[in-house]
Amino acid sequence: MTTTAEVPGDLVVDFDIYDQSLAFPVDTVQDRVAELAQKGPVVYSTAHGGHWIVTRYKEIHDVLRDPETFSSYPNNLVTTTAGFGKFIPIELDPPEHTGYRLALQPLFSPNRMKALEDDIRDVINELIDGFAGKGEAEFISEFAHELPTRVFLALMDWPIDDAALFTDATDIILTGVPGASEEESNQARAEAAFKMLGYFQTVINQRRADPGQDVTSQIIHTEFELEGGKRLLTDEELNRMFFLLLIAGLHTVQGSLAWSIIHLVHNPDQRQQMIDDESVIPTAVEEILRIEAAVVPGRRATRATELGGVSIAAGDQLILMLCSANRDAREFDDPTRLQVDRQPNRHLSFGAGAHRCIGSHLARIELKLALEEIHRRIPDYALVDSDPAVMHSSQVRGCARLPITFTPES
Repeated sequence: MTTTAEVPGDLVVDFDIYDQSLAFPVDTVQDRVAELAQKGPVVYSTAHGGHWIVTRYKEIHDVLRDPETFSSYPNNLVTTTAGFGKFIPIELDPPEHTGYRLALQPLFSPNRMKALEDDIRDVINELIDGFAGKGEAEFISEFAHELPTRVFLALMDWPIDDAALFTDATDIILTGVPGASEEESNQARAEAAFKMLGYFQTVINQRRADPGQDVTSQIIHTEFELEGGKRLLTDEELNRMFFLLLIAGLHTVQGSLAWSIIHLVHNPDQRQQMIDDESVIPTAVEEILRIEAAVVPGRRATRATELGGVSIAAGDQLILMLCSANRDAREFDDPTRLQVDRQPNRHLSFGAGAHRCIGSHLARIELKLALEEIHRRIPDYALVDSDPAVMHSSQVRGCARLPITFTPES
């Protein structure tokens, strides 16, 4: 393992992606990471026992596409799974990863996701109905959190009434307890994970006995080609898979919806372009995803290697700042400027290589439909200066609170 003494002094930085002081004001993480990128493509943080931070597009892309050298386990710098095992399939490396990935792929195919469009649009308009007449909303609790939660629960055929349980548990698992010590936060994460595993096991038991046509039943009752032959997934594998699907599907879309509002308020010409021409919205979605990547994936070096001109030792941990890669001037023209019609747009927000996000089709549909309906129904939304956005910083960056105002629907 590399120690601070072995790293060139100018590459040692005081940066912790879990430091909540990075969350305010809104652009703090991006500003700090831009400073890191100025130091080099790979720098070294003293936080969490020491780890490398990869800041530039080329090096991040290389790491994502080389699972033999850079294992995806552990994906997190802090304990988020209470020691119950690896997230499936994101923390498995090929070839073990391959069978699980193929098992999930048909369930999240573009055609299957497209078939959900009418239902998702109905959910979006139902949520907007709840606040459109008021002229104000707390955008996260009334929309950006509710939308991916309801879509996920509908997809899995889990009770909508259980949404609050997922909200509390995933918040604690991702960000810990505000103001608590790392030890206290890890204890809370363990308790939240234990509660979620109990929930998943209840669902598994029910669907084993009474299967339906939902994704949950299909995952439980389908035999998959895994290492060792064709078989059903075990309860432990199912628990670990459901845990990942839940964590991955909620906060990422929530964050992207919030950033959409924030960036478009600050770019009124770009917003007007979307209002005037709905056909620009798909490229606008890609640009929102580019300019604010939510996920900060982790990797572990399996062997000594060199990356970005520095020597990485076997066992070293790395985090990949996708939000920085997406603003790399070597890859993108005018990278800090929002351009809703930007093409091409080879952002890395969904990752690359074997672990490229399997839910990307669903995320894109949710964001596209949400931006269509928001700009159709409440297009003049504005932020509230006296009650600014509350962001959070972790390996899944996002927004916890975002008050907005707009002209109420009559």
